[in-house]
Amino acid sequence: MNASMSRGRSVLVFCALVSPLACGGGAPALNAAASPADAWLNRARASYKTLDLDDAIESARSAVKAAPENTEAHTLLARIALARLDFGETLRALEGVAGTDAHTLRARAYWYLHDTEHAADELDAELSDAAVRDGWAREVVKLARKGHGRKPFTHEGASVAILDMPEAGPLDVVPIDIDGEPGLALVATGIGELTVDAATRKEPAWVTVGFGPAARVKDVPALTQDLSALSKQLGAPIKALLGVHFLRQLHVTFDRRGGQFVVRTSDPSAPPDSTKLAASYERGGGMAVRLGLGAPSDAPCAFRVDSSAPYPIGLTDAGWAKAGIPLASLEPEPQLGAAFKRGVIPMVRAGSFELPKIPGIGGGDIATITATEPIDLCGVMGAGFMQAFRVTMTDGGRALWLEADPTMGMVAGALPQPQAPPAPAAAPATAPATAPATKPPALPQTSPKPAAKATPAPRAKP
Repeated sequence: MNASMSRGRSVLVFCALVSPLACGGGAPALNAAASPADAWLNRARASYKTLDLDDAIESARSAVKAAPENTEAHTLLARIALARLDFGETLRALEGVAGTDAHTLRARAYWYLHDTEHAADELDAELSDAAVRDGWAREVVKLARKGHGRKPFTHEGASVAILDMPEAGPLDVVPIDIDGEPGLALVATGIGELTVDAATRKEPAWVTVGFGPAARVKDVPALTQDLSALSKQLGAPIKALLGVHFLRQLHVTFDRRGGQFVVRTSDPSAPPDSTKLAASYERGGGMAVRLGLGAPSDAPCAFRVDSSAPYPIGLTDAGWAKAGIPLASLEPEPQLGAAFKRGVIPMVRAGSFELPKIPGIGGGDIATITATEPIDLCGVMGAGFMQAFRVTMTDGGRALWLEADPTMGMVAGALPQPQAPPAPAAAPATAPATAPATKPPALPQTSPKPAAKATPAPRAKP
């Protein structure tokens, strides 16, 4: 999906990264007169809308079993499997299924399986439909055609590499090098691919990404985008966006408050004082999770995970209603633009963690952006929320470990009000690609630091 940067004066968001829909209510009642296949299909659709993927996948499988000839059931099963990053089941569900939707889903499954030859064939078939407008496919097919004989995401060097991140408010800015050229990159959980500044490359390319002297990753597919507006907003040259297709290959940890970014060749063990949060992906691309807003008995609702958004939580109008907050009680948020409002969410539940009184943002385009999949999103989980945790992608990206920051205490007022982030320290323009990573100078904080505990619990080892 294509990204764009238009959030108002100081908001750092891409339209493809932040696309919440109104949060739907409970599952619709099933028609008692419907056939078994239709009943299972309705249940699968309703569960998929709220990202209850465990129920959705089982319901879709039951629909296929009840009506093996039903193309819609096969296609829905493939969509849900792709959201779960189960690419094998996506392909099995679509065996013998024709049509543009089938080509679209198969292309992504093959691409994320790193089968570039079959991905190119399916992308060509999808794009042969004059009704298709798929910018991702149009760009990725160029890479897929050049991918024959490559081994995408080949890791070289140390099994673990730890980088110090410069101060950038709640945002995760990482010093890397691309084909030997040092620069800064932004962790972007709302897009799929590694994306490099169009000023350095005009066309999609296969590149090598280095993480200091310790490790590098060869044959990384990279799309291009003009990042000049982003660099201007941050006050530092951002040369790349680290999308989730790239991040989940590296079993990454990003720890904003600890100032560390870690890449690995395998998953680490479960960290202490943590909770595991299931993650899903729109067509295998932008990340989403489920968070609780209302009473503990209420079903969680779906949130886009957008690490480029500096605020903690952005809610649609329906999301505010689910949180029990009248829209009329929201106050203006001038830092983000005249159309935006702010309020306090009484409680946000992330896995087993409960965080009271979380600052939230509403209004503006948060309430109007649409999604590429039939998913009802209550809002956006931004970088301001994730900075409360040490976040590790595990199980191939299918889940996140959220490790509590011992200095945060998960207490009221622990998360800051949203503000524009300060400029991160720029990577040295003349530094060699193999220069050791050093701790950049700290820049002014955008929010007050919480009081430190006397004996904070140890953080998980990389």
